[in-house]
Amino acid sequence: MIARFCFPFMAAALACAGDGLKWKQLPSLPDSQGVAGAFGGVSQNALLVAGGANFPDKMPWEGGAKVWHDRVWVLDRPDGKWMDAGKLPRPLAYGVSASVKGAVVCIGGSDRERHYADVTSLVWQDGKLKARSEAIPGPLPIPLANAAAAVNEKEDVYVACGSSEPGERRASNRVFHAGWRARVLEWRELPPLPAEPRILPVAAARGDTFYVFGGAALEQKDGKPVRRYLRDAWRFTGDNGWKRLADLPKPAVASPSPAPVVHGKIWLLAGDDGSLAGFTPVEKHPGFPGTIMAYDPAMDRWSEAGKVPAPRATVPCISWLGGFVIPSGEVRPGVRSPEVWSFSPDNQ
Repeated sequence: MIARFCFPFMAAALACAGDGLKWKQLPSLPDSQGVAGAFGGVSQNALLVAGGANFPDKMPWEGGAKVWHDRVWVLDRPDGKWMDAGKLPRPLAYGVSASVKGAVVCIGGSDRERHYADVTSLVWQDGKLKARSEAIPGPLPIPLANAAAAVNEKEDVYVACGSSEPGERRASNRVFHAGWRARVLEWRELPPLPAEPRILPVAAARGDTFYVFGGAALEQKDGKPVRRYLRDAWRFTGDNGWKRLADLPKPAVASPSPAPVVHGKIWLLAGDDGSLAGFTPVEKHPGFPGTIMAYDPAMDRWSEAGKVPAPRATVPCISWLGGFVIPSGEVRPGVRSPEVWSFSPDNQ
């Protein structure tokens, strides 16, 4: 059930940029550039955003180098201020995260040199950030970045696809599961996604069903990795395994993930649809398209559902105080934004 979600200190919500949703801005991250690929979640009712990567000196088309970060930021209330909470064990980005048992669990990720299988649990308690080693599984069976993850109401965490090494040379279709309420907390490998290996898909969880949408397959062209944008959609249940669903109206890569479930539908909130891939000059890229696609599981049907007011990619979507938050993220290739957006059903 979705609880009431409102921020009285802010101006009136934007008129339904997405049908059935209303949008507001929260305080921006203290990083003036913002980050892509951050971890994010909720601990003790506080919003945590950790790590991520950006180009602090020059844009990539100017020869700038990507920098990975280890900072953890916390926002303890919607009308508060972001606080510097501490650091991750190492600079890290492009992993996945889940809010379980009062902690933000950070899974996998990468830095400049390699991808990681590590699992770290962050807890915000009594105004301090604590790293908790108990009540988490060990490392993933493989290093993984640019994957997708979702957690259901039973605190079952699913992690799917991604890649195990830098450079976008090879993608994965492997899927892992850990049940935080299970007697033995460990990763279990599920049957692989019966489709092309991919990076940056969108995940969702609803009841006992895990969903994987879109993403990008990796191909080699003239010795360089090239993304092929995907439209296929899949669901997994323990009883019936994988089943292919109706294709997306258009591709979705690196959309805010996990996709929120609102009004019984799964909402894919913009991301990169590939329509502007290879746009030149890159410095004048207009930004990722803002189309929202809504999936109705009961009807196995997609519909377009308005626009995101500030489209973002490579960013988590975090359930918080009855609504959802998209913190920072990528506006267009190489460019991030420190803006933090929230949304909730328009009948709340």
